[in-house]
Amino acid sequence: MTTLAKETFEPVAPTEAEAALARESTRALAPLLAAAGEVRLRLQPAKGRPEFIALPGAALRLLVEILTEMAQGHAVTLVPVHAELTTQQAADMLNVSRPFLVKLLEDGKLPCRKVGTHRRVLFRDVLAFKRRNDDERREVLRALAEQGQALDMGY
Repeated sequence: MTTLAKETFEPVAPTEAEAALARESTRALAPLLAAAGEVRLRLQPAKGRPEFIALPGAALRLLVEILTEMAQGHAVTLVPVHAELTTQQAADMLNVSRPFLVKLLEDGKLPCRKVGTHRRVLFRDVLAFKRRNDDERREVLRALAEQGQALDMGY
């Protein structure tokens, strides 16, 4: 399994110039998303000969998503779903404290494995937990809104 180093997990925040370049790039690449299968791109380095590369459609979609976020000035990070996170990295993703996350792990609400005395959590497991948690919250909010309507509480 791949364990992300702290510096790998850190988001990359674009400068103003990079955000502007990302906007340009997004506009140029977005129309290519409709193409089925692979897309061939021509790379023109500042020095040297141009080169053609083929990108799978899925990679192009990811690239456009990354550029879109960067164009808006947002920091971006790329994490493979099979990556293992430290408890602090997982807690940061869920926006909870590390002790709270450890309690989730000990209660079996989120799977982990031990490497010596350290726990590791799969990124995909953290995402699945977050989705379940978000779905449960939405359901509770929907039920509260229905109850408010039924009781004619004015909202």
